[in-house]
Amino acid sequence: MRIALIAHDKKKDDMIDFVKRYKEVFKEHELVGTGTTGRLVSEIVGIKVKQFLSGPLGGDQQIGGRISEGKVDLVIFLRDPLTSQPHEPDISALLRVCDVHCVPVATNLGSAEVFLAALKKRD
Repeated sequence: MRIALIAHDKKKDDMIDFVKRYKEVFKEHELVGTGTTGRLVSEIVGIKVKQFLSGPLGGDQQIGGRISEGKVDLVIFLRDPLTSQPHEPDISALLRVCDVHCVPVATNLGSAEVFLAALKKRD
């Protein structure tokens, strides 16, 4: 599968810990991510992540484009619901395109755990 990794600033440590926990599963799939999230996961966890721009600079939209092209199968987007995001319209557009193209999206660790548990069983 092609999995997109996105995390707001206050959720980046959670994403890194999550990917570490499921590293063996993630290694079997193609990973893409927004700039900083992708770079941190690559550097700290040690697995390859194709990096797009940072979310506020258009990375959310780049991933949305990949979803529209059928090039992303699952999105893990750890959102910070308590902090206002200046690029909220881009975030809404990304979630909308996931819905339009029936791409599953996890927006918190609980839903991400469910998706990865299913992938782990499948692999």
